[in-house]
Amino acid sequence: MAATSEARELAVAAAHAAADKKASDVVVLDVSEQLVITDAFVIASASNERLVGAIVDNVEEKLRESGHKPVRREGAREGRWVLLDYVDVVVHVQHVEERSFYGLERLWKDCPRIEVAGLEESPAEDPDVP
Repeated sequence: MAATSEARELAVAAAHAAADKKASDVVVLDVSEQLVITDAFVIASASNERLVGAIVDNVEEKLRESGHKPVRREGAREGRWVLLDYVDVVVHVQHVEERSFYGLERLWKDCPRIEVAGLEESPAEDPDVP
């Protein structure tokens, strides 16, 4: 069973909110076939702790405007990996070092990506870049 349309819309909105604050390598994964507790992961990177915080704040603000509040927020104090749990969607904003070390995309490599219109592909994922 694929992610619900509501979860997809929420994940796309979170991805755009992250990108608006200069998040890099924003990826949305449909994890609904692998997990029963959530439908989608949004994964975004930031180059420093301050930027992690700015991205998280913007995601919360934009989703709050559409009537969604996270039921849980983890890691904000450390600022290296912040998790926002919206039940159907979990947003991970990670410092680039944490993202490289933990490799969530590798752990969930069998999950399909949800395409997000308007987001630039990272150079590593762009087939036209040598």
